[in-house]
Amino acid sequence: MQAATAPQTVRATTLPSVTGALRVMESLIMSSGQRTARRNAWTAVLEDRRRAKDRVEAQHVLEAVATRRS
Repeated sequence: MQAATAPQTVRATTLPSVTGALRVMESLIMSSGQRTARRNAWTAVLEDRRRAKDRVEAQHVLEAVATRRS
């Protein structure tokens, strides 16, 4: 018969992400107003990309409907 072994403790440590590291550097270099402006600008870029993607998808749908009717 085998002796019961005590459960082993596994420790997992996560490495900091690149995004997290960049935010730390950003906070050290920039004032809070600049950080806010930069984040707002990036949010606007992402929103513009989303709208552009939506426009392309809508254009494809309109073209598909137009070709079915022809």
